[in-house]
Amino acid sequence: MILTVCMSPSVDVTVEVDSLCVGKMNIVKNKSLSFTGKAINVAIGVSRLGYDAKATGFMYRENGVNFEAELLSEGVPCAFIWNEGRVRENYKVIDNKSMLTEINDVGGMVKPERLDDLLGMVRMLSREADVTVISGGLPRGVDASYYREIFRAVAPNSLRIADTEGERLFAALDAGVDLIKPNREELEHSLGKELKDKRDVLAACNELLGRGAKAVLLSLGGEGAVITNGSESYYCKSMNVAVNSTVGAGDGMVAAAAVKMQEGAHLAEVLRAGVAAGTATVTTHCNVSFTKKKYDEIYRDLTVSKF
Repeated sequence: MILTVCMSPSVDVTVEVDSLCVGKMNIVKNKSLSFTGKAINVAIGVSRLGYDAKATGFMYRENGVNFEAELLSEGVPCAFIWNEGRVRENYKVIDNKSMLTEINDVGGMVKPERLDDLLGMVRMLSREADVTVISGGLPRGVDASYYREIFRAVAPNSLRIADTEGERLFAALDAGVDLIKPNREELEHSLGKELKDKRDVLAACNELLGRGAKAVLLSLGGEGAVITNGSESYYCKSMNVAVNSTVGAGDGMVAAAAVKMQEGAHLAEVLRAGVAAGTATVTTHCNVSFTKKKYDEIYRDLTVSKF
């Protein structure tokens, strides 16, 4: 089983317009709602690949029932730590050039005792998990150091994957993780440096390995991705596909990587699966995850090379 821990769920309101005109009226062509969050997307991706997932994390009473229904419809059981208030709403505007503009709400508040409750939940559930994925932001007012606490709560038998950035990433690394999955922009922001070429990319990954990661899976967007554990490094070029939306692509990558890690796959196969799932996600219209059929189709055509 793969356990995913969602720190900051969100309702994603995705709207499509012909052209986004700031300061003028914009007419919506299509609109969709997704009950999401990085770790929730990962759990759905794992389930769509045919593997067992379970979701936990923080949830809010006013509209949290929609998240339970969404997960159950995907075959994912869940056990949340409930809080007063409402799940935040994020707006994603896509124009006719597939350009994405995001407006993100701030997360809800949680009481201090609820922080302890989630630590206890993770301790209990991760005992049965082959892999534990913790990803995303944190509730408003919660210090980045909570990432260190929650990773330390993961049972020692469970592999650990972190997908976050900045101080939260460094806090997770302090606790030690088996895999981290930043994208190029997140890594540049976290380290405060631009990654211009292969040498920069490997140097940045090695810095994270030195801070406590056993492996780094770095998404390069449309260029593909790199994975390294310090002694082995691989690159997988993404396929040229029609991009409907990049929303959830990184979460799809994490889902497939977690499945391969659960199977004990080689580093190169973790990368190949991750790129396949990430690419499949961007081709899926109005959905934060991918279809197994599209994943299999892309996976067959990908190749991995030494980096």
